[in-house]
Amino acid sequence: MPRYALLILPAFNRVYGASAVRLTRAELTVFGGALEGELSGIEETTLGGVPYVTFEGSLTSHDLDLLANLSSVYAIFGMEGDLLRPLTMRPLDRLSSDLITIQKYAGKTNEHFTKLLLNVTVLASGFPLDGKLAVFDPMCGRGTTLNQALMYGYDAYGVDVDGKDFEAYSGFLKTWLKNKRLKHTAETVPVRRERALAGRRLNISFGLTKEAFKAGDVQHVSVVNADTLRGREFFKPRSFDVIVTDAPYGVQHGSKGGGGLSRSPLELIRQAVPVWAELLRPGGALGISWNTYGGSRDDLAEILTTAGLDVAGHPDFEHWVDQAIVRDILVARKR
Repeated sequence: MPRYALLILPAFNRVYGASAVRLTRAELTVFGGALEGELSGIEETTLGGVPYVTFEGSLTSHDLDLLANLSSVYAIFGMEGDLLRPLTMRPLDRLSSDLITIQKYAGKTNEHFTKLLLNVTVLASGFPLDGKLAVFDPMCGRGTTLNQALMYGYDAYGVDVDGKDFEAYSGFLKTWLKNKRLKHTAETVPVRRERALAGRRLNISFGLTKEAFKAGDVQHVSVVNADTLRGREFFKPRSFDVIVTDAPYGVQHGSKGGGGLSRSPLELIRQAVPVWAELLRPGGALGISWNTYGGSRDDLAEILTTAGLDVAGHPDFEHWVDQAIVRDILVARKR
């Protein structure tokens, strides 16, 4: 059976880097369910003093293309005795990586983890990772998840209650598209309900080339500055293939669940998940990362199940972030 080795991408975040090998092993297990070949013997192996994730499998070229999208993979090698043969990587990325990395601000979710969360959520859905998907982040902040979705060629939609975050993301994305000279349209418009201002909405469409834009081969971004509990006012039911969000940790910032500022995101999630579930297409998946100090896995699983979602049996993604945050992932699928 052919054997392969994954070289882990160096992490700028030292703490996340300490968990990267274990998280890659868990993520690779999830990817295994989407491959044509079967994986076995997934383990950490030290080669030349460097940690790798190694595994066995009869992989097709399409399998290797999918594995090139692992969140922390730097290179994929075929193992031939003591030698490593580099294999061609063809990830989904359509845009320059600085779309993900250029923004720096307090509380930003690690880019590698954002990609991992998006990957495992899509892989739990009934839709292919390399498809044309609509991704919704109902607490999108300054758009890390939205930008990763755009990298994959997906359409990206979001809601966030923080006006400063909305302005920051709007300004960043407009400037980035202009600097990259990508043909696009962009507008920020007020959204009114019964003559009252309900929020602001950023609408952007862009193409990779002028020819693509003219032909209608475009990606869409739509972000609303409003409370996530009002999501049904801005988006139609069954609009999205996957919903992916990094819930407030209750440390860097609290969560607003209708009763003021709370350190626990669970009450907000309890109120919001039924709204989000309506926006999800059948076969779609909802992936949430959260601080386990604010609520247990069983608590969150109960909320998702009550909303009519089927919780996926994923491997352990729990990892330490700092003394006040231990982060985990839970994914559920809509019937």
